Amino acid sequence: MSNSARLDGKLAVITGGGSGIGEASARIFAEAGARVVVTGRRIEPLQRVADEIGGHAIACDVSDQTQVRAMFAKALEITGKVDVLLNNAGGPGPIAPVSTVDMAEWVACMNTNLVGAMYALQEAARIMSAQKSGSIINMSSLMGIQGYPMRSAYVASKFALIGITETMARELGPVGVRVNALMPGAVSGENMDRILKRRSQAEGRPVGEIERENYTDVAALKRWVAPEEVGYAALYYASDLSSAVTGDKMKVDCGRF
Repeated sequence: MSNSARLDGKLAVITGGGSGIGEASARIFAEAGARVVVTGRRIEPLQRVADEIGGHAIACDVSDQTQVRAMFAKALEITGKVDVLLNNAGGPGPIAPVSTVDMAEWVACMNTNLVGAMYALQEAARIMSAQKSGSIINMSSLMGIQGYPMRSAYVASKFALIGITETMARELGPVGVRVNALMPGAVSGENMDRILKRRSQAEGRPVGEIERENYTDVAALKRWVAPEEVGYAALYYASDLSSAVTGDKMKVDCGRF
């Protein structure tokens, strides 16, 4: 690995770090030399990941601002800096048409995916502005640039993150902090399995049919994205490989044009 891809001596905070993209990224960042803090609501998976990579586990529900502030304060005690934030915590939200969607579920999705993301961004912006360095990576989605049926809450939250990324890149650029967004397509794993099952129930169609029609056959590479592939893209934004890149958004989607 080139020195520019290394994160030696840097502290990285990864929200939603106990599974999926967050866990894969935590392992990749640790391999690149970072001290990694994994956060999420459930301490058990976080502790497992932290133990396996020599990192730190801090339980934190990002939709609770008090918990987010406490988590960053603890992270800051480790090395005195927060060099990278992978703002990854989020959920799929309700899967239903706009006309019938449960608005309590809709708001709950926004509170995690958008308001929670903002709580983390505010703390990271304060810390990184003071230290005049840092890299923030917002986890948007392919659904952050194109609408998708039955997923209005998720789509709205991920579109908003793209706008916030561009706003913060302009705000923090003068103090040497970079802000970029990743836009994964369909990523294999437990989260996608749950979405497929719920879509199958909602649409009355087999999982395999929905998978082929909507996720794999429509991709140029004809396959799912692996969580590790998103993690390597996150490493690019976290490291000096992308030292002149800010306000950017990158698709990691196996070519779902």
